[in-house]
Amino acid sequence: MTKTILITGATDGLGHATATHLAKQGHALLLHGRNVKKLAITAEELRALPGVGVIGTVRGDLSDLDDVAKMAEGLLAEQGGIDVLINNAGVLKADSATTARGEDLRFVVNTFAPALLSRLLLPAIPAEGRLVHLSSAAQAPVDLAAMAGERPLEAMEAYAQSKLALTMWSAALARELGPDGPVTVAVNPGSLLATKMVKQGFGVAGNDIGIGADILSRAALSADFAEASGLYFDNDSGRFAAPHSAAADKTKAAAVVAAIEKRIAEYL
Repeated sequence: MTKTILITGATDGLGHATATHLAKQGHALLLHGRNVKKLAITAEELRALPGVGVIGTVRGDLSDLDDVAKMAEGLLAEQGGIDVLINNAGVLKADSATTARGEDLRFVVNTFAPALLSRLLLPAIPAEGRLVHLSSAAQAPVDLAAMAGERPLEAMEAYAQSKLALTMWSAALARELGPDGPVTVAVNPGSLLATKMVKQGFGVAGNDIGIGADILSRAALSADFAEASGLYFDNDSGRFAAPHSAAADKTKAAAVVAAIEKRIAEYL
């Protein structure tokens, strides 16, 4: 049975590879990106593949939560339903690491934007649907002051903290939705995959990107993840695992989740 799947950051890297993987299976895809031209090119590439389903596009700047909210509003108005949301888009390094609001770009794009998009699109996601959040093997205890834009961090520090924050939030959302709600799962797709982010951040070509596309497709569709809500899958070890030990501190995890919810509350 084909699904309607929204993939953020679908014009490059892992998002593009995952979209290609899923398009070949005939699923209806909604491709998100910031650049209208790149979105059009990506959509045409996928439409040329044999056996593809409907390929749509949606533009939005995940570094601007106002834009995320507008994007979600448009999707809710235009789509009958979204079976799977893959929050793939992320950032490590950028020319400017600070948003106009003074927040760290990594926390906005990697944590706040996927949390907000998930919240806003929940009415369109059925109980048997799934939300797949891109985590990472790089995780670090979250500095709430840094997440609030009150203290600067180095790129890798901010990235690792933003990914653990999203992983914590995913688990909290699963508890809130309960067993009758959509599955919400955090996934490390694999370390140092061959993406632009890895090339820019670490100066290496990276590992086979298909490793990541395969696990994201499995997380979105396979029975292996049907009962995985609230869990973290580490594709480096090929199993569900515990995230960074900081996530086990219930008080600290609750504080991180509360800070995320407070940041996105004005849009809900």
